Amino acid sequence: MADKFYMTQKGYDDAVKQLDYLTKVKRAEIVARIQEARSHGDLSENAEYDAARNEQAANEGEIVELDYKIKNAVIIEENDDNTVVHIGSTVKVYDNDLEEEAVYKIMGTTEVDPMNGIISNESPVGMALLGKKKGAVVTVKAPGGLEYQLKILGIE
Repeated sequence: MADKFYMTQKGYDDAVKQLDYLTKVKRAEIVARIQEARSHGDLSENAEYDAARNEQAANEGEIVELDYKIKNAVIIEENDDNTVVHIGSTVKVYDNDLEEEAVYKIMGTTEVDPMNGIISNESPVGMALLGKKKGAVVTVKAPGGLEYQLKILGIE
């Protein structure tokens, strides 16, 4: 895991709220399901018990990960500088290979939503765009050794 997690103030607040839910609400719900499953007797063949224990393990793992990210959060300030791409920028690019335009908002790893064009600063596209200016052509190094180029059409 990285030592720093870049977040907006809203992303940080959402992460704290999610951690609070996981520790206070969801954890208690899972414990209640485990107790209910235990009351059914033989645990060796109790699928309900196994499922609840697996959910408990997943929840605890999510709590640890989210807690780590919150403790290592770096809050990014709103930045009106549109001369270079930075975390928080919305970037319009042109992909020559696909012959299409795309718009990406670059955020920290905790706030990604690829289906809505919000990508991580640590993603191949995010890393390629950071620090570049309008008009620049960047090379994106995708997994598997594939490379392609994007031209920056605009920065907001």
